[in-house]
Amino acid sequence: MTPGGTPGAPGVVVVTGVGRYLGAHVAARLAADPRIERVIGVDPATPGPEFTDLLDRVERIRLDLDSLGGLLADLEVDAVVHLALVSALDPQHGGRAAMKEQNVIGTMQLLAACQRAPRLRKLVVRSSTAAYGASFRDPAVFTEETEPREVPRGGFGRDILDIEGYVRGFRRRRPDVTATVLRFAPFIGSTADTTLTRYFSQPVVPTVFGRDPRLQFVHFDDALEVLHRSIVEEHPGTYNVAGPGVLSLTQAIRRAGRVAMPVLEPGLSGAAAIVRNLGFGRYGLDQVDLFVHGRVVDTTRLEREYGFTPRSTAAAFDDFIRAHHGGVVVSRDQLAAAEQLVLEGIRQVRSAVRERS
Repeated sequence: MTPGGTPGAPGVVVVTGVGRYLGAHVAARLAADPRIERVIGVDPATPGPEFTDLLDRVERIRLDLDSLGGLLADLEVDAVVHLALVSALDPQHGGRAAMKEQNVIGTMQLLAACQRAPRLRKLVVRSSTAAYGASFRDPAVFTEETEPREVPRGGFGRDILDIEGYVRGFRRRRPDVTATVLRFAPFIGSTADTTLTRYFSQPVVPTVFGRDPRLQFVHFDDALEVLHRSIVEEHPGTYNVAGPGVLSLTQAIRRAGRVAMPVLEPGLSGAAAIVRNLGFGRYGLDQVDLFVHGRVVDTTRLEREYGFTPRSTAAAFDDFIRAHHGGVVVSRDQLAAAEQLVLEGIRQVRSAVRERS
């Protein structure tokens, strides 16, 4: 019998990143599980007021990842769930340097602390399908064994490769610890608020002329279910986590009731910058490459080992649409700027055609 009193369920669990949406919900769900004795949420910042009730049963500690070593040993922690990753640049909080510090250096410090924790027997790490990159050389479907054909251009994708490399090293040093790596497709759903959901919430959605990439999503609630099972059950290894099936980008835009704005590929970053100025979010190279090339992963291993199949990509996207339909109000000035953006895209296409003829 394990410390938590249930085979596979740990007694004391530390969750990093509880100041963010995903970490707060994972910690709250664990705290509500009677098989788990104690849940400790770690974050250098105080969680926002929107998480106060949610984290009522979670012990919260303001702590940087480089200070975790003593905590894991002193509290006799059985399991660590690492969710404190930054997936998009935030120029107001240090930009790319701060992002890499949090993702890569932070994970190194966490794993060093885990290596020194004598009672630790389970580690669950949030990863991403961004590990596969996105390029014209990609296979139709990625399995967990597929190596990226090209190093991802975006910072988040490169960080994920580094993080998974450090986890492989940890597995060699601590073979007694069950280490689970979850490569999540982009989150979507009625409650998700991400770069991707903001992209599809725009009235005018920039796309690449002549491209219609295949996309996969995972519903936020299904991501929570997989994370929870990873902690209370034994699932060593690396798993793709995505909803079965795909949506093309044009299908997704039509379902969302939005207007596609095709631009030439070199102009997508510029188009995204203009849309950002309208107040509808920000996009990095990870997102731009995804919208150019798409990405589809195989989830057979997840379904077989967990006995769980997430809802389909289409069903997850439809849940997002139901919750957000009509949620974007566009001012007259914003609409005029969007119209200029469309006209500029048309001019780019016509110019390219003239140069080729």
